[in-house]
Amino acid sequence: MEIIDLNLIAILAGAVLYAVYGGIYYSVVLGKKKEFIQSEGPIKYMVAVLVAILSSGIMNVLIGASGAIGLGEGLFLGLLVGLVITLVYLKNMLFGLMSKKAFLIAIGDHLVIFTLLGGLHGLLN
Repeated sequence: MEIIDLNLIAILAGAVLYAVYGGIYYSVVLGKKKEFIQSEGPIKYMVAVLVAILSSGIMNVLIGASGAIGLGEGLFLGLLVGLVITLVYLKNMLFGLMSKKAFLIAIGDHLVIFTLLGGLHGLLN
């Protein structure tokens, strides 16, 4: 198995994109609604940054391993990742682990951000 070169600039750029997009998305979608229970304190933000870095790193590995080159191929691969995540959330919703509203909010986020991450990594790799 060949070792994949990680593009640290792309990973960091993707992590920033993920964090900024997530901040905007959840601010707009959730706002100050009391119906959504959120954990308090700084730990959720530290975990969110870690998730952004890991998600960007995994997308970097997938783009590199697939040989995807350019915006179009990156967007397509990112969309596929978003669709897989959507299927997992769909199963959870169907078995009552989350509401339809929470499902739509979550997949709206993941479909868009992973498509964008794929495009970014496709361009930068």
